[in-house]
Amino acid sequence: MKFLVALIFIFSITFAHAQDELPSITIKNLKNKPINIKNQFAEKDKVYVFSFWATWCAPCISELEAISEYYEDWSEELNMELIAISTDDSRTQRRVRPMLNGKDWPYEVLLDGNQELKRALSIVNIPYSIVVKNQKIEHIFNGYTQGAEHELYEVIKGL
Repeated sequence: MKFLVALIFIFSITFAHAQDELPSITIKNLKNKPINIKNQFAEKDKVYVFSFWATWCAPCISELEAISEYYEDWSEELNMELIAISTDDSRTQRRVRPMLNGKDWPYEVLLDGNQELKRALSIVNIPYSIVVKNQKIEHIFNGYTQGAEHELYEVIKGL
């Protein structure tokens, strides 16, 4: 039994750190156009923040709302772009567009309806954000508490 627990622990550590760059996965934008994540977001030395969210996730929406207050300044100062990736499935995906109509988010919104990207990155729960520079995952944020956007700013500034 101890051997099995140790084996599972070692596998989980290895698997958790195996993904250190963006996978080459295609998802869709709001106009149903396919977007390959790895190819589309590849500008050298630009920082990309991929924020995984869903319409039913109150902390996700709070995080995106908080970042939107600073986004224009951050994007200019830090050469960064945030991509909001909806993980709403077929049951809730129809809520994305109406919800966005009531928001003034400056982000590009992509739809991971089959959750292929979410699975490829081994994301279990949301909100979940990854900071990427030169196709390499530099930092991961799991969850959101009020004020965490300032920590995100410091991480991006450090890159």
